[in-house]
Amino acid sequence: MFTGIIEEIGTVKSVRTGADTCILTVSAKKIFSDVHIGDSIAVNGTCLTVCAFDKNSFSADVMPETMRRTNLGGLKSGSPVNLERAMPANGRFGGHIVSGHIDGTGVIKNLQKEKNAVWVQISAKPELLKYIVEKGSIAIDGISLTVAKISSQDFSVSIIPHTGEETILLKKKSGEIVNLECDIIAKYVEKICGFQKSSGGISENFLAEHGFL
Repeated sequence: MFTGIIEEIGTVKSVRTGADTCILTVSAKKIFSDVHIGDSIAVNGTCLTVCAFDKNSFSADVMPETMRRTNLGGLKSGSPVNLERAMPANGRFGGHIVSGHIDGTGVIKNLQKEKNAVWVQISAKPELLKYIVEKGSIAIDGISLTVAKISSQDFSVSIIPHTGEETILLKKKSGEIVNLECDIIAKYVEKICGFQKSSGGISENFLAEHGFL
């Protein structure tokens, strides 16, 4: 599990693509104080497993499904990426619950400065927008952010200077693709409500059968 608080910006060292495989190697500095084989590291919000590392880089296998659902397929040598190690059990929960399992991608429509902040407007498909609510949480390229505005075609977040400096989001331009992970709570609620609807919904008999009456 992750928090969406980015630890550092890494740089893609290489992307080795074979017939059925892809190995991504990323160089970094801060995160190697505690990295082991098998650890999870979120790269642009995508949970990847460390399969090899040295003092200044790590490598991870990337499956075809991950390449299809994320913006990792567009990375090349020299690309900057957001990095976050899995949350330690004794760590502060500064962001929100982030699984590192990307729901899909969005496209940056516009960036507009407002005093000390920058508005970022992102278009997304309806199947993702239905999980996004105003003042709710969203992970964009792994960054825990608060949704400030939402419409039927897009949503917007406001980026403070610290977030802009410590992540890659404001280095992107209109038309670029970002990874999106919606709040997992919304997806669980939808699943439960769907189950209840298919089984007849909540009734007095349902409550009694499950020990609530």
